[in-house]
Amino acid sequence: MSAIYNNEMQEVIRRLLAELGEDPSREGLLDTPKRVEKSLQFLTSGYSADVDSVLNNALFTVDYNEMVIVKDIDFYSLCEHHMLPFFGRCHVAYIPQGRVLGLSKIPRLVDIFARRLQIQERLTSQIADTLLEKVQPMGVAVVMEATHLCMAMRGVEKQNSVAVTSSMLGIFRDDARTRSEFLELIKKPGLVDGPANHTLPPVACTVD
Repeated sequence: MSAIYNNEMQEVIRRLLAELGEDPSREGLLDTPKRVEKSLQFLTSGYSADVDSVLNNALFTVDYNEMVIVKDIDFYSLCEHHMLPFFGRCHVAYIPQGRVLGLSKIPRLVDIFARRLQIQERLTSQIADTLLEKVQPMGVAVVMEATHLCMAMRGVEKQNSVAVTSSMLGIFRDDARTRSEFLELIKKPGLVDGPANHTLPPVACTVD
């Protein structure tokens, strides 16, 4: 079934090339449908990933209740409105409540949700909500900053714009000092006095 599906996707890509005015049979494009299909399968592999399997055997009972931060996690995703890339860095923190998560699992969790058709706001919330559900800490904080090619290459064509989104849950939402400590540690003090969940201008994607 997988081979049939792949062949169908490649045929769609051939038709798209033709609709764009290209000749899918010319030498440079002969293998393009296969390459694009393979690329899209990888870039959307988060749909088939299982969060519980990724986090399995990576939760450990530890008497530790200080902030855990993994910052500057590179991520790449596709804007669901134009299927153009947006990419940047993700900063994640949580305060354990008897259990900690293996550090390498946090970037993997980011990848699971980034490798889907996304908007940055939803991506930010999905990472935070999943950590809160699976680890059950006192709180979770996620800040994402990204460049969106749907803004840089087309539309408003603002090449230097960066979209920043955040999700603060639990103690990070309720305690300004905890939130401030996190934002200072990731060098985002300008967000300290803002709302706990927000998007700074410019917006992540303009649908046009």
